[in-house]
Amino acid sequence: MIDEQRTTQHSVEIPAGERRLNGILSVPPDAFGVVAFAHGSGSGRYSPRNQYVAGVLQDSGLATLLLDLLDVDEADDRDKVFDIELLAERLQSAADWLALEPLTCRMRIGYFGASTGAGAALVAAARHPERVAAVVSRGGRPDLAGNDLALVRAPTLLIVGGDDSTVVDLNEEALRQLKCPVRLEIVPHATHLFPEPGTLEEVARMASVWFIRYLGRSTQPPVE
Repeated sequence: MIDEQRTTQHSVEIPAGERRLNGILSVPPDAFGVVAFAHGSGSGRYSPRNQYVAGVLQDSGLATLLLDLLDVDEADDRDKVFDIELLAERLQSAADWLALEPLTCRMRIGYFGASTGAGAALVAAARHPERVAAVVSRGGRPDLAGNDLALVRAPTLLIVGGDDSTVVDLNEEALRQLKCPVRLEIVPHATHLFPEPGTLEEVARMASVWFIRYLGRSTQPPVE
């Protein structure tokens, strides 16, 4: 396991049109890939669930980018919270930034999306397949990606709580529409936010295995 004291953390600002997105970039020693997080329902870089998952990924040798896809003045606007087009564009801006950032420019990029953020991650992956190498959805709403689902090429892992019946149905339908390498994992006795003992740990374990498999330990040349 990687020594947490050696993982470096950087507060970053990422340009996205006329806005600047606040984020936390964490890079463990010898990181071989980077995962950008798309949070759900207006939450951001301080989401305790995603911070936990990010920590597990860092222990596995992956850099992570936790960021606010919405400004403070936008986060309470329900129209913005469910504006998948806007969220996907901003996530793509983050991926573009990671591809140029010296600490991450040689790493393959993955997306971890939660709830509505999963819809945005899938849209961004569909529209810019050259940027993203893998996607993981936690309790996600892949239905919000609409027709873009069929265009996703990045290997995609859908993780859903077994007791989150409506979201299970939505993910089973998405499974039928996705044409990429895809797997649906249902965590028994878990509800939407995975608060039950051991369930979030299982999410993090599955995500880590998926990203290690598809982000790999080889590098890609930086974007010129």
